[in-house]
Order: sequence, then structure tokens, then C-alpha cells
Amino acid sequence: MIMESSLIKESPLLLPLNKEKTVYDGFITVQEKDFRIRILLPLDHQVKRAKFHCCWQLKHLLRGYEQIVKQRLQHSADLVSFLLELKTVMEVAMKSHPECRSIPPPQYYSQLISEMEALGWDKLVFIDTEFCTLRLKADDSSGRQHALTVVLKAKHPAETPDCSADLPVPLDLKWTPQSTLGQLHAQFLLVVESLAGFWEVLDEIDTKTWVLEPEKPSRADTMRRIAIGTNVSIKVEVDPRHPKMLPECCLLGADHVVTPLRNKLNANMHLWNPDASILLNLQDVLETELPSPATHEKSNFSIECGICYAYRLESAIPDQVCNDPRCGQPFHQACLYEWLRALPSSRQSFNIVFGECPYCAKVRNFTCNNISHKSLL
Repeated sequence: MIMESSLIKESPLLLPLNKEKTVYDGFITVQEKDFRIRILLPLDHQVKRAKFHCCWQLKHLLRGYEQIVKQRLQHSADLVSFLLELKTVMEVAMKSHPECRSIPPPQYYSQLISEMEALGWDKLVFIDTEFCTLRLKADDSSGRQHALTVVLKAKHPAETPDCSADLPVPLDLKWTPQSTLGQLHAQFLLVVESLAGFWEVLDEIDTKTWVLEPEKPSRADTMRRIAIGTNVSIKVEVDPRHPKMLPECCLLGADHVVTPLRNKLNANMHLWNPDASILLNLQDVLETELPSPATHEKSNFSIECGICYAYRLESAIPDQVCNDPRCGQPFHQACLYEWLRALPSSRQSFNIVFGECPYCAKVRNFTCNNISHKSLL
């Protein structure tokens, strides 16, 4: 009787299934998570000869701890002692498996199915095996497809779910205990529609110019590096909330090419018209026509690094150019830094490295960042 009362106290969800009390089935609870187990005892109730079975979630959790559980089973004096030992092992395992979850109650699944039927199963792109992580699709008025990832709190459904999406602004969706997936999806659509002007601007840039970076832009990217000519480009950072306003601009290339363009940019900023497209404005203030896929090949702007002879080095492209007009060879920042650091004839003062261009051997001043291993000519 003492052991039975202790068993009820320690594991109230684990119950005997027969009169002899040799078969126990139910749940063991650790850190508010329930795991299904079954224990088969011999007729003499010797725990060391018992058989222990558990659900796949607990098997996954105890992976690597099987031998310890077996030892605890063989050395425990009774069932209560073994369950206490098992809980200790599970607590240790949970520290390295924070993603382990208990089985949600049945009403969680029925509610989820009901809400998905109301929203429409065609909106569901993905759902995980635990029915907690969903990916919902949403099409905006221009036909762009967007995805909303929702991680539900199965144990605490009233809590705000974790939501994420490929957006250039923070995703702030309102949630109450009475909220549904349909309401969450509707809020997401409103956010997406509010950014339609921003994506229209970037879609125009992506289709009508040669974008050097990023290689595969996402809907969250606000920067585009646009080719102006061979070894000269401009980085524009578009404000998602004010996409047609003057963006942050940075010209990249050799000084003899960049300086005149920079002077034009500074002198003509007052001409920027927020009612016109960014491309038209850029061409007006720079007083030049931006190369387009219809008239130019991208290979004209994708010149390999003069050191590693590759165009892309991980995600970086050659953006440092020799200032000598007769050379103009581009280099990756990392390649240039390593080259100059190993050059016997180079010397350094603070962050200025005096060395030769790896291509034309003309002495130039190179600005190097020794911490990040990046270089600027």
C-alpha cells in the first residue's frame, strides 16, 4: 500500500491494467511534458526483470541514454525508485533536446483542423509531424506569393505563436486567446499589401537593370547593387516604407570613374522626383543610362578577381578596383588583403597599406581592415 500511494504521488497518470498489477500503462510527466510508457513486471514484481516500453518521442529523447536507463532498471529496488531515476535521466536529456514536446490534447487537433477548413486547405504549404509548425501562403493583389510560418504553442494554445515571414520590416501580428489562423492570415495579407509599392520598385530594378548583388534576392532584401559600367556600380538601399524617396546610395569602382559620378549625384539630388520611378531618377541624377538586360550582356560586368580568378568568393564579388585607368582590374577584398599582407615590399601605417597592384605592379595606397580582413583600394 505504501508503494502504491508513492506511485500515485510520483506518477498519477501511470495506472495498473490488471489485478496482479504487473502491467502499468500511462504517462510519465517531466517539466510539464507527458510521455507515454508501459512497464511489464514479472509475477514477483522484481523490477530488474521488468520490460520497459515507451513512445517514439521518449525514445528520441533517450537516444544515447539507453544503457543508463537499463542500469537504473536493474538496480532499482522497486517501481517507484525506477520512475524517480527515469525522471532524472529525462531531465538531463531534455537540456540537450529543448525541442521535445509532449503530445497535445485531442481538442488541439480538432481545433486546428476546424480553423484550417475555415481558412482553406489550399493556403497550407507545409505542416510538421507534430502539427505545431505551419507554413501558409498568401498571394497579394499583384500576384506575388508570400509565405507565413506559424509555430503554435500546443501546450499553451492561448499564448502568442511565433510568426516569421520573408519581409523587409518586423512582423507584428496581434494575437488574443480568441484569435484564429484565419485572422492571423488576414493580418499578414494587410502587411504584405502595405509593402506592394516597395516590391514594385525592386521588381523594376531586378527586371530592367543588371543586379550584381544579391545574387538571389529575397523579398526581405532592401539593397541592390546595380551595374553602371565595367567595374563601376552603385549600391542603393530602398526604404520599405518610403520606396520612391531618395535611397541611400554608394558608388563603387575606381576613383577616376566614381568621382565624376559622385559629383553629379551630389549636385543633382534636388532633381529627385518621388512621383517618378527610382530607375528614371537614378539615370537623371547620374546623367547616364543604366545598362539593361535588353541591351547588354551580364558577362560585361561580371569580371573575375585578378588574384583568385573567380567571380564569386562565397557570397562576395570583386568590388575593389585598381585606380590606374590603364589597369582597372577588380579584386575581392579578402583576396587583396591576403596578397598585400604577404607582399615583402609593402609597408603599413595604421590602416594604410602601401603596396603594388597585383595586376599592373603600379604602387598604390591600399586601405586595409586588419580585423575583418577586408581591403579598399
